[in-house]
Order: sequence, then C-alpha cells, then structure tokens
Amino acid sequence: MNSRAFSRRHFIATSGASLAAGALRAAPASQTRKAAIIGHTGAGDYGHGIERVFQGMPDVTVVAVADPDDAGRAKAKAACGAAKDYADYRDMLAKEKPDLVAIGPRWATEHHAMAMAALESGAHLYLEKPFTITLAEADDIVGLARKKNLRVAVAHVTRMAPGVLRLEKALREGLIGDMLEIHTVGKMGSRAGGQDMMVLGLHVFDLARLFAGDVRWCQASICHQGKPATVAEAEESPSDKVGPVVGDDIFAHFAMESGVNVTFRSRVGLEKAAGPFGMEIFGTKGIIRLNSGFAPGISLLKEPNRSATARVENWQNWNGGVDPASETTFEGLTGYDASHRRVVRDWLQAIDENREPLGSGERAMKAIEMAHGVFEAGIEGKRVGFPLVKRKHPLVQ
Repeated sequence: MNSRAFSRRHFIATSGASLAAGALRAAPASQTRKAAIIGHTGAGDYGHGIERVFQGMPDVTVVAVADPDDAGRAKAKAACGAAKDYADYRDMLAKEKPDLVAIGPRWATEHHAMAMAALESGAHLYLEKPFTITLAEADDIVGLARKKNLRVAVAHVTRMAPGVLRLEKALREGLIGDMLEIHTVGKMGSRAGGQDMMVLGLHVFDLARLFAGDVRWCQASICHQGKPATVAEAEESPSDKVGPVVGDDIFAHFAMESGVNVTFRSRVGLEKAAGPFGMEIFGTKGIIRLNSGFAPGISLLKEPNRSATARVENWQNWNGGVDPASETTFEGLTGYDASHRRVVRDWLQAIDENREPLGSGERAMKAIEMAHGVFEAGIEGKRVGFPLVKRKHPLVQ
C-alpha cells in the first residue's frame, strides 16, 4: 500500500478520535470515582509527578496512596491529598477497592505485579512509562484488562499534546504531501544507545506509529565502544531500571506497513550534531521537525530543495492554529502536570465511552516491541518481522 492510500484510510479512521481528544471534558460530579496511587520511593518514586495526576479533579477522589518507604509515603500523601496511606499496595487495593489506580514508579521493575494486582481488584489503570520490562508482561496486562473490560493508559504524554493531535490530522490532509520517511533521534547524552532507546526512544516510536502506522520489519546495527555489541555485554540499565540494555551506538530502520520508512539513531557523542530529541518527517512537499517533550516544538520547511548548491532553509514555526497557551496549560495546570492531565482526561472519557484510550496500553506495548525488535535484530544480525514472536526480553538468554 502506498503512503497516499494509507494517509487517506488512516485519516478517516483516526480523525474522529483525535478531534474527540481535542475536546476533552470533565465527567459530571455525580460520576465521581475513587482513585488510589501506587509509588515506591527509592525504586522509581512517582515518575514525572504521578502522585499529582488527580489533583483538583472534581470527578475523582483520591482515597489512598501506597509506598513501602515511610518518608516517601508521607510526602506523596500530602501531595495528592489522600485520606489514607498504606505500606503495601495489595492491602490498599483489598481494603479501598478503588475505581482508578495510578502506578507511579519510573522504574518498570514492579509495573507488571502492580498492574496485575490492580486489574484483579477491578480498577482501571494509568501507568508511568515504560509500560513493562518484557512483551510477555505487557501481553498479560493488556489481556487481563480486555477480559475484565478495564481501560489501561500509559503516560506517553507527547502523543496527547494539542499540536501533535493537530499535526496528525494535518499530515493526513497533505500538509507535506505524501509521507516518505521519518527520522527519529533519542536524547543521547550520558544515556546514549540502549538505555536512551528504552527511556526516550519509546516516545518517538509511539509517535512514529501514530503518523505512519504499524511496523512490518526492522533491521539494526548496535555497537559498544566501536565494536559490534554482543548479548554478553547486556546489563541492567544503570540509572533508569527499564530492563537489560546494550550498546552506546544504535541505528535502526523500520519498514512500515504504509510504505513509510522510519529510522532511529542514538549514539554517544552525536547529541549536538543530531539536534534535539524528536523527529523529522519527510514528505513530497515539505519537512516537519518535531522536538519531543511535554510541550513539543513543531516547525515546517515548505518545498525543500536540498539539491541546490546555495540554499536558505526557511523553517517556520507551525502550530496549525492551536492556541500556544494550550500547549503548556490544561485545566489550570502547567508543565508535566498539564500533560498528564490530558492523557488522564482522555482515559476517563474512554472509560465512559467504552473505548480504548488514545494513549492505550496496547500502543505502549507496541512502542516497547519496536525497541525490543531493535535489540533482537541488532544482536542477531538479521531482519526481524513484526509482531515479534519472542515475547521474553531479547537480551536475556
């Protein structure tokens, strides 16, 4: 299928959901839900402010917070205004029976156990990313949620930014003609390579799928200190516990079902030359540059001609008519709190409307699948088809 046919089909299928997301609304006060928050101070804490995701919501009451660390639990309880606190999240779930559970740790080591316990208790879930350590764990969570008709959302917050929602629609309408390629880069710095891909790369992978659809296959090169990496060099990510990682130099190529080609790059020493964390989207009539983050910057280069000997690239800021203030504020919140609230508000709407959230657990699983596909393809030196057959971690023998 060519990219133009994909664009038309995908635009029809997704524009309604995107427009709905642009009109996020609070539920009536009569539909107030009980919420609980799970964190673990010293083992991922509360991610990017997960303890505050329900603050000031008239339709949600935070009944309890759980954290095995006494000082951390007291601090989180004060931040979220919970009525009660527990050292053990299992006790909290059994006694409080919340409708909603937010799982906060930035480390993904406990996500599977926490999520399965919360789902078994009958709660809908909001999780910090990365979703899980392995695809098997993600499959468990998505499968149990589907069985119980519960909704799972993951904090891929860039996906819900107003400018990104508007960009998705504009690309389907031909903003840059037919999409041809998407080049993505990680944040690099001290985490360049495998850790960067598992921490920041998941955001750009989620966006690449948003714009270009599902992956058909992946091939990759992974090096460590200038030599091809081996599985024996894999180790637990040093600062963010997101499972085994390997390599300080990764280049990957994804062939998408739409015909669009997607690349990912993260290499030590390349941070300044590659530019800000995010992506460039190439089309037949222009290029979009998207600098990722909770308030992403978007710019447009119309009718590029990079073959010219002397050229001036006239990049223009692009917002598609979105109010700039809406990029940084939402429901009176700013920064990361506002970006979380957009995802949470869509999650609550999805519960009411019996649909999948736009930032669903399944989408988060597929972002991890892209990263694990890179590890598998790079270490084994072969093209890997999607969906991945191996659901355990590709760096664990």
